Amino acid sequence: MIKYVKKLPKYMIERIRKTDLKKYEAQDGHVRFYAYFAIWSKELVKVTVAVKNHKKKWYCKQVAVHGIDSEKCVIRDIEYNSYLTMGYSVGWYDLGIQKCQKWFEDSNWYTAPDRAYDPLAYIVNNEFVTKMPEYRYSAYELYQGYDALQYLRLYRQYPQMELLMKLGFARIAQSKMILKLTSKDKAFCKWLIRNKQQILDSHCYIDVIIRAYRTGRNIQSLQAYRQAKLALRTDSHKEEIKELFKGKDLERFFDYIANQNTNINSYCDYIKACKHLGLDLTQEKNLLPHDFKRWHDIRTDEYATKKALEDEEKRKELYAKFAEIAMKYILLEHAKKSAFVCIIAKSPADLIREGEILHHCVGRMNYDQKFIREESLIFFVRNKDNPDVPLVTLEYSVKNKKILQCYGDHDTKPSENILHYVNKIWLPYAKKTIKQIA
Repeated sequence: MIKYVKKLPKYMIERIRKTDLKKYEAQDGHVRFYAYFAIWSKELVKVTVAVKNHKKKWYCKQVAVHGIDSEKCVIRDIEYNSYLTMGYSVGWYDLGIQKCQKWFEDSNWYTAPDRAYDPLAYIVNNEFVTKMPEYRYSAYELYQGYDALQYLRLYRQYPQMELLMKLGFARIAQSKMILKLTSKDKAFCKWLIRNKQQILDSHCYIDVIIRAYRTGRNIQSLQAYRQAKLALRTDSHKEEIKELFKGKDLERFFDYIANQNTNINSYCDYIKACKHLGLDLTQEKNLLPHDFKRWHDIRTDEYATKKALEDEEKRKELYAKFAEIAMKYILLEHAKKSAFVCIIAKSPADLIREGEILHHCVGRMNYDQKFIREESLIFFVRNKDNPDVPLVTLEYSVKNKKILQCYGDHDTKPSENILHYVNKIWLPYAKKTIKQIA
């Protein structure tokens, strides 16, 4: 492609300059990138141009050319630099606005992999493509993505992409899996149209869309399962779930949680209790009890009793250590400019009282042990007018400086004003204050 490189036309320089002036009224010395379409040796190319202001003068130069049929692009005086905002350094020695040549610039053109050296650039003549007969029906005018040539390459291979774009499926129209299925199965196209709103509203994954079509299952439930599975994969606090449920059993677990109207955190508490009590979790009645809430309360109560007997000798040591940690992080308490206050638990007894009144597990599981190990701290969110009345309990990770759990009575989600206080007022305060403690 190097032998076909042409100079930057004067009319295109002026068009880029006017576009740049509109986009950056207050121009400075940083480098901007623009691109334009052209035909070089009968091939559609995208030419990338670097733009810069220097001493009240405006400069531009071609730095990269990508061809729609070329496996390689060609570049000049440009180098990738991860430290820069745009990701690329450009040499300007040849234009006289730079005293010394940079190591990567000599004003010669070189070949590079097609996907390399393709900075994000605003295309100033998009209408060029739509006027070409072979791309007239590509629906390119609806494309809002970054890699324009890749879009056109896909269109040539899968013309049905036009239909998907015009139907409003721009987000999935460039998936080869979707395009291949669309080209082979007319029933799939009709199914997409019937389920368009659900697909668009849920921002479905590609594999979810195809699975919903092939199985006839509800799109939203499959999407929810997929998202829950991804969240579980990165959650180090849910190792029990990963050990007990693998493959297809994991989907069965999420269906169970939904049907029982509970959540993963409550189930993890239940499993910890069962393991401590020595119950056989290979038995279905223990693993997935018919009435989860009833058996959850029974097992956690049994666990609490057993644990209390085991820990009686260590009770004094536990309380002393708990109080020590509470005093260490006492600065994280908050009672400023809000209808709510956030106070730290001072003893295991505080956890027990909180759990009994709000009907959750904070006083019956191992939160006291996590507290004294400084893995997570327990705070009580209460109304400023009634600071002694339990309202919402939150678990805070000291290491990650984030909230792990935040629940009200019977593990219910707190109201929006409480969540606003917790996430927008207390959490930023905690992140700032904990640095002082460290």
